[in-house]
Amino acid sequence: MRYFFIEQPAVVGPTALITGADARHIKTVLRLKPGDTIGLFDGKGFEYKARIVAMSSAKVEVSVIQCFPAAAESPVQIIVAQAFLKEKKMDTLIRQLTELGITGWTPFFAERSVPRPDKKQLSARTQRWKKIAKEALKQCKRGRIPEIGETASFEGVLNQSEPYDLKIAFWEDEPAPVNAFLPKPGRQINTIFVLLGPEGGFTVQEMERARARGFVTAGLGPRILRAETATIAACVLLQYLYGDMGKIS
Repeated sequence: MRYFFIEQPAVVGPTALITGADARHIKTVLRLKPGDTIGLFDGKGFEYKARIVAMSSAKVEVSVIQCFPAAAESPVQIIVAQAFLKEKKMDTLIRQLTELGITGWTPFFAERSVPRPDKKQLSARTQRWKKIAKEALKQCKRGRIPEIGETASFEGVLNQSEPYDLKIAFWEDEPAPVNAFLPKPGRQINTIFVLLGPEGGFTVQEMERARARGFVTAGLGPRILRAETATIAACVLLQYLYGDMGKIS
């Protein structure tokens, strides 16, 4: 069954409208017809089974047969605060992190961040990241789209981290692995806030500030990883330890 992203307001009672590129794809590429069944995601945690009832050049009307919570969501919420990397790396990361099940993504400027896009460029990039996340959502059949936050300063992301159960800054100069900070028996970890650095890494001063705000610092093994590799490795590791990648179905 083919799946499509649909904005939640487009679902009105038993019917929904698919417009734009998806409508054209359904009609001209997939050549689906009235009576065919498709799947829908609203990006808010719900999935729909629907049947095509009418089509035109600009829209596809469907009848909602069933609505249910999306199954492909991790039990742990992971917010990734990513120091700015070069443009294409950020685009790739948002796609891969959506597939890995993160809950939110906040880009920020670290001391060693080289790219410094202006306000107009940031707005355009944020819109592009949202589009990439939606495409990745369809591919991996997730029900909830990651929340993409406004670009922040380092102090700004430290402020955002306050309510989280576990706060980790991954740093190449930290020898201790993440499993050195596994919670004590009985402590439930439901929310995790992760700091990942730029191509040049975090400075000692940044890590001191993070520790003062309750972060633990952890390494990712003896090898120096590229910044984008470190982000993927960190999220896979956290999903394995606290989420749904280490579960046996």
